Formats: sequence, structure tokens, C-alpha cells
Amino acid sequence: MKKNCTRITHDLKLGDDLVETRNLIKPFIHRTPLIRSRSLSEMTGADVHVKAENLQKTGAYKVRGVFNKLIGISRSGKVITASMGNHAQALAFAARTLGIASRIVMPLTVSIPKEEATRAYGAEVFLHGENLKEALAYALQQEGYTFVHPYDDDLVIRGQATIGLEIIEDLPEPDAIIVPVGGGGLIAGIALAVKETMPRTRVIGVQTESAPSAYRSFHEHRLAVEPPRPSLADGISVETLGQRPLAVISRLVDDIVLVKEETIALAVLLFLERMKLVVEGAGAAPLAALIANSERFRGQRVVLVASGGNIDLAIMDRILRKGLVTSGRIALFEVIVDDTPGSLHALTGIIARYRANILDVSHNRFTEDLPLGKTRVAFTLEARTRETFNEILSGIRDAGFTVPRMGSLGEEEKASA
Repeated sequence: MKKNCTRITHDLKLGDDLVETRNLIKPFIHRTPLIRSRSLSEMTGADVHVKAENLQKTGAYKVRGVFNKLIGISRSGKVITASMGNHAQALAFAARTLGIASRIVMPLTVSIPKEEATRAYGAEVFLHGENLKEALAYALQQEGYTFVHPYDDDLVIRGQATIGLEIIEDLPEPDAIIVPVGGGGLIAGIALAVKETMPRTRVIGVQTESAPSAYRSFHEHRLAVEPPRPSLADGISVETLGQRPLAVISRLVDDIVLVKEETIALAVLLFLERMKLVVEGAGAAPLAALIANSERFRGQRVVLVASGGNIDLAIMDRILRKGLVTSGRIALFEVIVDDTPGSLHALTGIIARYRANILDVSHNRFTEDLPLGKTRVAFTLEARTRETFNEILSGIRDAGFTVPRMGSLGEEEKASA
């Protein structure tokens, strides 16, 4: 990307402030570990290190920037913000710690666990609007409060920059640092910290295809607005970058890539299985980017910024299930059989031969394209590998059954009845 984007005028710099910032917020935050993962390294071909901000206070990196912003505010003051989750919890926690009154505006659509967690940290929570944009507009209208922006604020960005400082202290000169991007405050701070001392380290952002505003802004050299679609990575589902982060990103970030929702689900699953870390969708996006672009990073020392771990347990099972489907360990497919006694037994016998587990089975006899005397049987199977599923389907076809849809296993295939 061009570094002299004429449409962007803001030019935030850290200078010598970063160590001072780190010392200022140090009493209030965790210095999170940088963990090397042998398992993920073997899987991707890169030397993988995870900056575990999911272990940060309130479960996400946001407290760094919020404390840096609030420390200079009088205890007699009041602060307000709008947020769907992580920033809300960070502001509530920091304000309570510093003895400052806080009010959080959350959309009516916010999840109950996130609303309850924010209230538990001591904030006054007010529900308004159908989305974050409407909640944000309402919060900005409130008088008597200091507004704390989630990402478009110099002090907040400087607070997030302390993550970059910790990374380069723990792992000198990594080849690449992959960072999730929503409003851009996190990657802007990390880029400022890293590029000052290690300009050859690439800082690469990642967004979900469901919310590509930063991707478009970076590659189109302008501030793009893109309303997000529903996403597993709700923490980075925003419709536009902040002006301040965009100014930094345009100068210092090397690339922004997109990942698919199913790859994010797989990354959440891998963090849980391989590293025993609970990482939310946004925090898992860097691993998703590494998986999707493994050849690009093969043999390189890569840092993944796992930005948070506040996953909604109400949808955790769906995310893990989607990850298992993406990994090839769960498959959905249909088979058309004669609607006669013994047909299902023959099918399950083939499945049992390959030691796969039937999680669910259902019949449908009433679709228009189904001949009289036939039934459509839908299976959800669990097996060790994708190759096992392919062997099962080959066995089913060889037995003379029709397989009209293969679900997660690949393109549609048919076998003669």
C-alpha cells in the first residue's frame, strides 16, 4: 500500500512515550505471556508464538488503552462509551479501579452474558439502538461525561502499543506479527511500537470476510464504510476504521488479509485443543490467517496476537461444531435409499465398518424430486480424519446407493442406485 495517502492527515507518533505509558499502566494490567506452540508450528510450517491477551484482565487487551486514557481523568469526573462487549468491560473495570463513575451504552441486541459482565464490573449500563452505530451516536450526545472512544483515540492507541513493546522484548525481530483488525486501535498501536525499532518485521492485519471495512480501506487507500454481516468474530465486526488508526495503518502496516468464518471457527477449536486456550473469534482470526496463508509464512517466526477470550458460551457449541466440520472430523451428507426394511441397516453397517460415530440421522420422504418408494437419509458423522469419510462414501457408492449431497466433504457427487 502507498505510504503517502493524501486523504489521511493525522500522524500519531509515539516518540519516547511508550516506556512511560507502560510504566503508567503497569500496576493495573497483566504482562501477558508470549507462548510458543510446537503443535501449531508443526501444523503450519511456521515458528508460531501466541501473545495471549485472552489472559489479560477482563479477558481482552482493551484494558491497556482504557487505563491509559482514564488515569488522567479526575475522580470527580464521569466517563461514557458505547460497546458490544470487550471495551465495555474494560472501561467498567478501569473506572471502578480508579474510582470514576462510568456509563456504558450497549445496543439492544447485545448478548446477555456481555451485558451482565459489564454490570458486574460496576458500570451503569444503558441499552439503546439496534446496533453499535446507533449506541455510539447516543453516547456521544450525552452531556456531563468524558467520552472514551474504543479505538479512535491517541491515548487508547498508545495503551495498546504496549503489547508491541512486550512482544519485541520477549522475541526480538520476529518475521511477522498478525493482528486482528476492527476499528484499528490495536494494530495501529502495535505497528507504532514495532516499526520504530524493528522496521523489517511485517505487521499484518486480518479481518473476517463478514466485516471487511479495514481490508477495503487499506487496499483502496480511502476510509471505506462496510456494514458488517453476522460473524463469529463479533469483536472486530465494525463498519469502518477510526481516522487515527487509519493514518497509522496507511504508513506502517504491511498488509491486511481476509479470512472465512469457517476458518475462524477452526482456529477457535485449535486454540482450545492444541494450546488449552479459550480464544474468542476475533482473537482467533490471526491463527485463521496463518492457516489460510501457510505457504506465505512457512519457515518464518510468526507472532499471533490472541486479542481476547470473551467468547459467548451460548454459541460456543456452534463454533466448535463448525470448526470440527471445517477440520474434516464431522461431516454431513445424504443418501437416497429404498424405503424398505433393512436399507438403513445396510448403510449403518458400512459406517460401522470404518469405526465412525453417527451423531445424528434423519429421514425425509416428501421432497418433490424424490421418487416414490425412496427416502432421503441425512447423516451427521464423526470420524478421525477426512480420509475416513471419503472411504465411507466410497463404500456407500460401491454398495449401489445414491449420494446426492456430501455436505462438508466436497463437491456434489452421485452414485448410481
